[in-house]
Amino acid sequence: MLKQRVITALVLLAILLPALFYPTPEPFSVVALVLIAAGAWEWGRLNRMGQLSSLSLALACVGLCGGSWALGWVNQSLPLLWSVAGVAWVLGGSLLLRRGVDGWSTIPVGVRVPGGVLALWVAWLAVAQARFVGVNFLLSILVLVWVADIFAYFAGRAFGGRFSRGKLAPSISPGKSWEGVWGGMAGVVVLTFAWVWADRSLDPGVASFYTRLSAHGPAVLLIAALFMSAMSVVGDLVESLIKRSAGVKDSSGLLPGHGGVLDRVDALLPTLPLAMMLVTLGRS
Repeated sequence: MLKQRVITALVLLAILLPALFYPTPEPFSVVALVLIAAGAWEWGRLNRMGQLSSLSLALACVGLCGGSWALGWVNQSLPLLWSVAGVAWVLGGSLLLRRGVDGWSTIPVGVRVPGGVLALWVAWLAVAQARFVGVNFLLSILVLVWVADIFAYFAGRAFGGRFSRGKLAPSISPGKSWEGVWGGMAGVVVLTFAWVWADRSLDPGVASFYTRLSAHGPAVLLIAALFMSAMSVVGDLVESLIKRSAGVKDSSGLLPGHGGVLDRVDALLPTLPLAMMLVTLGRS
């Protein structure tokens, strides 16, 4: 299993890193589009759709992404879209977690299937637009999610259950603890202020997500960091809830040793549009 994970990770890095650092943003946007299409296929399978229907869902997602690209949306300010997506994730994610695993099956398929495709489309549009802004800006959002996950993992292993009475969401993801959440938040806060310092010291040319928010003061920056860390947890838990309802461990086996695409991007689905919302509102 470890060998599979390492090989898959190396292959992904060999594809993603050259695309990410390519002088123009188009290659990375295409790679992201392929991954999002795979995620849409997995979404169909998680909702018990057949192979052909799941492939049709992937094509529909590609059509949405390609259409918005052709319309030039990756280069346009979209405050209304980001605000709607952000509010939907905050309210919808909270409601889903409150209703739990059993509540997912009560949502009509005609609501949850297109809702998932829209979430994937918005996430692609956000990541593509972030890459068009600049590598430093996009990386600052991606690394936030990775740091939150890594710090949560180690904090949960070291301190899980020592300071809180119960698990974070025992019926959804029994292994997650409140200490892990707090550890993830602490890691993100350190990352946030370290990245602002690095931007000011190294002058990368394109301001990071954190530096753009720091213009509104350290208090706003701190609140935004904690909020983004919390929403990355929401994205993770929502996908775990859906997988548990579907009775599967992974969203697919597309990434040997890692599960599926949705398993890798679940925390990014809410944080990407929310990041765009925060910086867009910050300019108004």
